[in-house]
Amino acid sequence: MKRRDFIKIGAAGAAASSLAAPATAQGVRQWNMVTAWPKNLPGPGVAAQMLADRITTLSSGRIEVKLHAAGELVPGRGVFDAVSEGTAELYHAVPAYWGSKSKGMLLFGSQPFGLRADEQVGWLYHGGGQALYDEIYGRFNLKPFLCGNSGPQWQGWFRNEINSLDDLKGLKFRTTGLASEMCSKIGMAVQSMGPRDMFQALQTGALDAGEFIGPWSDSAMGFYQVAKNYYWPGVGEPSSAEECGVNATAYAELPEDLQQAVSFACESLYNPVWTEYTTKHAQALKQMVENEGVKVRKLPDDVLAAMASAADEVMAELAEDDDELVRRITQSFLAYRESVGSYMSYADNGQMNARAKALGY
Repeated sequence: MKRRDFIKIGAAGAAASSLAAPATAQGVRQWNMVTAWPKNLPGPGVAAQMLADRITTLSSGRIEVKLHAAGELVPGRGVFDAVSEGTAELYHAVPAYWGSKSKGMLLFGSQPFGLRADEQVGWLYHGGGQALYDEIYGRFNLKPFLCGNSGPQWQGWFRNEINSLDDLKGLKFRTTGLASEMCSKIGMAVQSMGPRDMFQALQTGALDAGEFIGPWSDSAMGFYQVAKNYYWPGVGEPSSAEECGVNATAYAELPEDLQQAVSFACESLYNPVWTEYTTKHAQALKQMVENEGVKVRKLPDDVLAAMASAADEVMAELAEDDDELVRRITQSFLAYRESVGSYMSYADNGQMNARAKALGY
């Protein structure tokens, strides 16, 4: 897929305020989904369309969901407010974008040295996370659902090779969420911007480096054209959950069977989205290395150690936040990470390390 084929989106000709109230003629509700992504962007843009289609199908057409890409009705980072205020019924984005609303929200998307994709959904279903997720988003008239995960993200694209921690001091770097706080603490000059702006900034030198998602989505954005050094591991985002935020008033007005249709549409997409990322990340990485001259590089040990120390500071600050709910969310997350993380040393981590050694990876 060519980069230009999917980053071309419609001009923002219609303001959010022009969205009409959902039609309910003959029992059919017409819902608008606003997204943080270019239309059909491999990864999140594809997943957003899958979710819109699945809600329509599982509701037997009683909810017709029309997807609007970033910029068509509202800017990508404006989808939270649009749905909160009722100018659209639902959005598809990631919790990492909502730190200005509450830092507690960031823990439901990704956390430095945090939860893997399976652990993340395990925390919500079996560790008390969903009740906290509902509580904090409820402050903004939103009902949140996880509906996918990118799996492990990468540390990103660097114009120059990194040999030590000193090479990161003052380095202009695009990232989001709690990873941005971790990177700031080790001296990086963190900037927040969308993927199209990141490409342009890397091209002009306004950025020295940046991360977006992983090989599948990153290759589609063409980042390898402007930076060849691709660094791992992306410890700032060991996984990154995608979410659907539904206007809580609109959700409450649904009959129970349609509430179940919306809920199950989100839940049923988590594994298909996650496993598609994993499969296509592997394929895209191979293609970029073999055909595009991409250099896969590991972060130096002193950088990883510094990031781990900085991540501990970030979590300690959240655990002492002025907001009592943020403190409860952080305590719940830390307890679950400790419980499951200690077990993984024997389970998944042990198995993966043994397999890598046996097969020579």
